[in-house]
Amino acid sequence: MFVDRVKVFVRGGNGGNGIVSFRREKFIPHGGPDGGDGGKGGDVILVASLEKNTLIDISYRPHLRAENGVHGGSANRHGKSREPYYIKVPVGTVIKDEDGLLLGDLRRPGMKAVIAKGGKGGGGNARFVSSRRRAPDFAQKGEPGEERTLILELKLLADVGLVGFPNAGKSTLLSRISAAKPKIADYPFTTLTPQLGVVYLGEERSFVVADLPGIIEGAHTGAGLGHQFLKHIERTRILLYLVDISGTEGRDPYLDYKKLQEELMLYHEEMLHKPSVVAANKMDLPWSAQNVKDFSEKVPETQVFPVSAVTGAGVDALLNELHRQVQENVNFFKEEGYEEGYNEDEIIFLPPLQHRELSVRIEGDIYIVSGEDVEKAVLRSDLNSPGGLRRFQEIIKKMGVEKELLKMDIKEGDTVRIGEFEFTYSQ
Repeated sequence: MFVDRVKVFVRGGNGGNGIVSFRREKFIPHGGPDGGDGGKGGDVILVASLEKNTLIDISYRPHLRAENGVHGGSANRHGKSREPYYIKVPVGTVIKDEDGLLLGDLRRPGMKAVIAKGGKGGGGNARFVSSRRRAPDFAQKGEPGEERTLILELKLLADVGLVGFPNAGKSTLLSRISAAKPKIADYPFTTLTPQLGVVYLGEERSFVVADLPGIIEGAHTGAGLGHQFLKHIERTRILLYLVDISGTEGRDPYLDYKKLQEELMLYHEEMLHKPSVVAANKMDLPWSAQNVKDFSEKVPETQVFPVSAVTGAGVDALLNELHRQVQENVNFFKEEGYEEGYNEDEIIFLPPLQHRELSVRIEGDIYIVSGEDVEKAVLRSDLNSPGGLRRFQEIIKKMGVEKELLKMDIKEGDTVRIGEFEFTYSQ
């Protein structure tokens, strides 16, 4: 099954908690703190791999979670940080948010994208020793890992994109020129998913052809297979327009050609700037010879290759021309930023999640404090120890929480809620 679009929920691993621990030594208060730090949570990382050609594996497990960091130990033992969780995806996978905004593009083999960062580990009590705090009775909890919902979408990378209306003979041509075995039948839309074939011309001459689902009028708006088809052709270097020149189904070959161009232009105007070749297929049928002559006269600026995908007539000349144009346009991907080659050291970091600023609102009798930093401070604080509670109060005061509460006319004894933590305000 060919799957080219999946929605995934990703979460980096939580950082491990630091711990409270004291060693037993004479003349050292409480034996001396020796609680170790927690380890970092694992990142979730996508890797562009030539081993994959579909997103089907991820479609079966759309929740991608890295492991949590290990908690710290006594005797200053730090918890183990988790290794990244690597997921292989096909080269050509793009990463979008739920609104369709492009966040990353794995356009070359070996590229990586960190799609969810793991949380930092919390500090053990040994980390909080100071001249004023000789025996801290608190530790810090691990930071939560990042969470996102993303859209992964595959855009095929091929040298030649085979474009044509249903039943133009694209699948038959692909099966003749390569080892690909697409479905072939005498009804429209036998190609429901993209098919890739490698054309070998000998002497290290080869190129990749993508047989893509047939276009119909209105495809640019999503009609028929619509965008499912058109998004894949964006990255092909050469367009091969395959026209049914026989007219046996009552179609006008010239109008078909112009409609194909129009659909591509309406989807993305730059598509028409790609180099292209026109193949007049089904030359083995009656009336084709006259039709190809009439067609060629209407497009004098275009070289037309008469071919028969069934008999193979004219196919060699077509393939040699396609190979020549592919070689002439090898710089196309470089100019567009799609250089070939392995880039194992190239890592994409997604834009940070939208930062929620500090705010205070009143709901009933409760003052609700929200904001990313202050909520994270609650999650990481040890609120069950006197020392941890005092440290938390110092942190939120530095963040300006008390200043904002006073602006809202908070009074002694009023209830304040930050995340799931509630406390009574006192000055």
